[in-house]
Amino acid sequence: MRLIAELERLAAAETSLFRAQLLREDIARLAKLRELAQRAPDAEAFRKAGMRIGWTPGDTRTRELAEPLAALLDAVYAAEKSGDAQAEDRVVAAWNEFNRFRIERLVGCLSPPVPKPAD
Repeated sequence: MRLIAELERLAAAETSLFRAQLLREDIARLAKLRELAQRAPDAEAFRKAGMRIGWTPGDTRTRELAEPLAALLDAVYAAEKSGDAQAEDRVVAAWNEFNRFRIERLVGCLSPPVPKPAD
């Protein structure tokens, strides 16, 4: 999968140990998705299994990522079944959207509250 190769390249060049670790975790998740896609009897079984591979700690907040994650899962499944370059392009596009959404949603909750100015 081209996306995995790109993330591996980024992880190898990353100077931040924290960011490199996050990239390695994503690489492991994507490798797991490939494995699940190859073994799944159908797209629905794959989607169900793919939603629960540790996208968030204990998958407690994964439901918040459901829409972009479902699009990513559909793209990965299609790419694994077809193997064509356009399917790989859809995986990359779905990943970019998923990753943007996940950072916005999950990292945003770590920011301290900004005090509102008094009127």
